Parts: sequence; structure tokens; C-alpha cells
Amino acid sequence: MNTQPRLAAAVYLVLFSALLMLLLSSRWWLGDSPQQMQFEARLQSPSLLHWFGTDALGRELWARTLAGLALSFWVGLSAALLGTAIALLLASLAALSNTLDALVSLLIDTLLSVPHLILLLLIAFALGGGTQAVIIAVAITHWPSLARVFRAELLSLREAEYVALSKGFGKGPGYIVARHFVPHLWPHCVVGALLLFPHAILHEAALTFLGVGLDPNQPAIGVLLADAMRYLSGGYWWLGVFPGLGLLLMVLAIQRLATQLRQAL
Repeated sequence: MNTQPRLAAAVYLVLFSALLMLLLSSRWWLGDSPQQMQFEARLQSPSLLHWFGTDALGRELWARTLAGLALSFWVGLSAALLGTAIALLLASLAALSNTLDALVSLLIDTLLSVPHLILLLLIAFALGGGTQAVIIAVAITHWPSLARVFRAELLSLREAEYVALSKGFGKGPGYIVARHFVPHLWPHCVVGALLLFPHAILHEAALTFLGVGLDPNQPAIGVLLADAMRYLSGGYWWLGVFPGLGLLLMVLAIQRLATQLRQAL
């Protein structure tokens, strides 16, 4: 057996975990730095004193960028896990009977036919915005593509001999889902959640940038990018470059981890 993909995935997972712990622990060692104002140092360019420069209120951009990335990580993780759980539940229901399969397929096709960003905006706006609204909106709009993959796997699995034997022994749908369907889909759930993760982060940033996402007082990446738009024409490039670059690097790192795990599993 070729162990190179698994070794590469393990090494990458260790490195990613180390960077992740550094990012997530930033809320403790940053303290109130993301919100600390220094009016005498407004809109300072990057230097040894101000690594990423400062914003219009003199707040350190490096601290706000780290805090924004940590917040985006938690929101994206919550949305990805919720979306994966919805996909797993509906795919399992679809595999139990042809009637449920038709209903789930209709729901998947309906959601996939609606433009993605419009549906995100409508759900987030209807729920009143905020962190919970963003998580629910991203989860609802991201589960259909993953559910389609799960459904295809389970439709072939339900014809397996051991599933037929379970039904012959009188096992109910709950037993079959818990003991046969879920263990079979577990590797797919791990990889699927990781694949949804970067999309969830990007769409959270997009919703926040458009003003229907997180609270403007929070140092979220979307908030930082929206604030930067008012100053970029004045030559204050660092206000948009560093938060955007941080978001891009985090998304690429998660996508790379998902690719490594998919090859290993």
C-alpha cells in the first residue's frame, strides 16, 4: 500500500494544527489590542512599530486581522458542520424509501437552481443578520451539493447484502442508518465538511462586507474590507491588502488540507 498520501496528509495536518492553535489562542494573548484606539497614530503605514499599519481610528491592523480570522474560522466551522449534518440527515432519509428520495431530490434541485449569493442574502436578511443568521444562511445554502454526493453513496449502499440481512432480521430504519449508513459516510463527512469550510468562510466575509452579516463593531474580515473601501482611493492600501491576504491564505490552507485528506482517505 502506498503510504505517501497518508504521510503527506499527516505532516500537513500537524503544521496546520500548529498554525490553527496560534490563531485560535490569539483572543487571549491579543487582549483588547484589536479595539484599542491610538488617535495620534491614525492611518499609519506598515512599519516596525505598526506591522500592518493602523486604521482610521489608530487601531493596530495586525491585531484586528488576527481577531477577524479567528472569528471567521469559528463562523465558517459552525456553518460547515451544520451544513454537513443537514446533508447527512437528508441523504440518510432519501436512502430509506423512494418517496423520501424523490422529495429530497426535489429539494436539492430547487435550492441549487436559485442563485447562491441571492439566497444567502435573503436568508441572512430574513433572520435579522448577526452571527447566528450568517451560520444558518451559509449552512442552508451549502448542504445540497454535499447531500447529492452522500445520496449517491447511500443509494448504492442500500442494495448491499448486509443491509438486506439487517432488514431481514427485522432491524428498523434507525438501526440501519446508525449502524450502516453513518459509519460508511464518516470519511465522506470529514472531507465534505473540510471542502465546505473555505466556502463558508468566504461567504461569511461576503455577507459581512455587504452589511447583512456580522456586527460592524466586531473585527471581522468582511468589516475590515468594507471599511477599507472608503480609504483605498486615498492610497491607504494596507487597510485592504493585509485582511484580504490573511483570508486568502487561510482559505487556501484549508483547501489544501481537504485535498490531502481526500487523497489519504
